[in-house]
Amino acid sequence: MLVITRKKGESLLIGEDIEITIVKVEEGAVKLSISAPKSITILRKELYEEVKNENKKALKFDKNILKNIKK
Repeated sequence: MLVITRKKGESLLIGEDIEITIVKVEEGAVKLSISAPKSITILRKELYEEVKNENKKALKFDKNILKNIKK
């Protein structure tokens, strides 16, 4: 993991086409501006993890339901 110190208004680049700029720092929160191509998906990690877990739950089902459909 790389840790970089940035101040308000400063940026960092990921590759040649993704730029992250520090917009605001206050009371333990940081606001970021992310400039990236539209083909890049940007998600908050906690939402990504929640969707991933819900998808795993959706794959688990009661096989007896299928038996009842056949009847």
